[in-house]
Amino acid sequence: MAYIDLSKCLLPNGKKEVSKKNLLAVALGSAAVLQELVEKNVFEIYKKEVSRLDVTETQTVAIATLNEHQQKALQEIKQQFLEKPVVLLHGVTSSGKTEMYIHLMQQAIDEGKQVLYLVPEIALTTQLTSRLKRVFGNKLGVYHSKFSDAERVEIWNNLLQNKNYEIVIGVRSSIFLPFRKLGLVIVDEEHETSYKQYDPAPRYHARNAAIVLAGMHGAKTLLGTATPSIESYYNATNGKYGLVKLDVRHEAMELPAFLVVDTKEAYHKKRMESHFSDELLEQIKKALENKEQVILFQNRRGYAPYIECKACAYVPKCKNCDVSLTVHKVFNTLTCHYCGYAEPIPPLCPACKTPGLNTKGFGTEKIEDEIRLLFPEARVSRMDLDTTRSKKSYEKIISDFEQHKVDILIGTQMVSKGLDFERVRLVGILNADNMLNFPDFRAHERAFQLMAQVSGRAGRKYKRGLVVLQTTQPQHDIIGQVLRNDYTAMYETQQQERALFKYPPYHRLIEISLRHKDVLVVKAAAFALANDLRAVFGARVLGPVDPLVARIQNLYIKQILIKIENEASPTRAKEILETVTNKVLSEAAFKSVRLSIDVDPV
Repeated sequence: MAYIDLSKCLLPNGKKEVSKKNLLAVALGSAAVLQELVEKNVFEIYKKEVSRLDVTETQTVAIATLNEHQQKALQEIKQQFLEKPVVLLHGVTSSGKTEMYIHLMQQAIDEGKQVLYLVPEIALTTQLTSRLKRVFGNKLGVYHSKFSDAERVEIWNNLLQNKNYEIVIGVRSSIFLPFRKLGLVIVDEEHETSYKQYDPAPRYHARNAAIVLAGMHGAKTLLGTATPSIESYYNATNGKYGLVKLDVRHEAMELPAFLVVDTKEAYHKKRMESHFSDELLEQIKKALENKEQVILFQNRRGYAPYIECKACAYVPKCKNCDVSLTVHKVFNTLTCHYCGYAEPIPPLCPACKTPGLNTKGFGTEKIEDEIRLLFPEARVSRMDLDTTRSKKSYEKIISDFEQHKVDILIGTQMVSKGLDFERVRLVGILNADNMLNFPDFRAHERAFQLMAQVSGRAGRKYKRGLVVLQTTQPQHDIIGQVLRNDYTAMYETQQQERALFKYPPYHRLIEISLRHKDVLVVKAAAFALANDLRAVFGARVLGPVDPLVARIQNLYIKQILIKIENEASPTRAKEILETVTNKVLSEAAFKSVRLSIDVDPV
């Protein structure tokens, strides 16, 4: 009876097959009994290769028709491809860039070519996969690090043996797959820093590597984004890349309106409830009453950045790294985000034994707790590195939000990257200042990109969205540029500053990091290396200096930065670096120093 119940698959020879494992489980029988039935020719046992991947046939639909603005931009891209191997598509959020990608993919497949579609985050592959599957069916393959090694090997072999896949969607590691006849590479959200692989080696930028890969195959590369990186836009405006603009949202939806809240004034007037202004809470309430969805953006995970003793100002630090421990209340731990060290939250101050340490600052976990208290009837979810560690976690969170099983989604930069939710009317940016005040020459560019991207999740269909932006610097230039969606003004300001201070795109950067368990050894090695490099490169060499976190995993770190003119020969620079570093590291005192070189760090 168990066999009859299970045998649903009729083979061409008229026989029905059942998995041995399933049959034994349902029949509650032993392998010995089954073997006897095999010997009596009742059953036949044979081995069959079963794919670990989802290869079920899917019902495909026709490609959607483009509107006039998309059609015009698509024709411009095709025209630019006749002259340039790389084209930058600068399209506002929700302008329908993905639909244009689909048309270009179909053209490449019709020509017998393969397509590589790069995305910056695994979270994006979840939503895009279902969208592309509806059009391309099993011609689509997905490749990212959440797959097991065996699954990735199967995808690799399928490509190698010319099985099925004509389109591969994946993250940065997808550039190493064995493509045979690549015709098109699409780099979506090309500005994203997630494309940079910096640890462990090899250190590469997937966007730049994808352009090289496409060149090796004679393929074309399309870079798509609403907020281009300064480097890509510079290349496009100077004629190295083609440039196509798409300034109209799909179905002529307006860009979201902005409500800027001065949190410094709000705190002074007692119009803040914890980390939420009165205006933001009022808008969340309205959205929930109208059955609309809300995204709250805070680019810091955990409950709080650190805890501090109110009596002696003691702050728990990581024993392996020079960094404070982040509070994770859900696990009742203090955790280092650099080495993974964790310890329980102490009930008393370890230094003065005063009870009750105060949390300072706030992360996504704390926001989730407070939102649940303020809106107990709302269904709340969180998307950050802590909640998306398992293979299916991204898919579950995004699927629940799409199906309106979640009213409020709280997240880090993961929620800003190209996700398409039709019911989101309100986006809250809880603290713009931690992006604007970061000590990095790219801070203002990234702040603009993050705020513009997360704002673009609001009002994508049916109704204009609203963004509530909380900051203590409402008059800041970047805030004004975000409100006006004025990328050009941001670009002009940034490129003038970078030309003045010799930063990309006018100069290339080489970052040399030295690590050692003895601070005196790494300091001596760094100064010796810097002096030898200065003898060749002169004032182009800066440092050595301590990085923001000067000790990680019990290794002290020193950094040297070299600024090289774009016109200089990279081959010659590489030869000099190799000679000088080998000379310094060959000295007996420095042989155990670890050295890494990162070209074009981000």
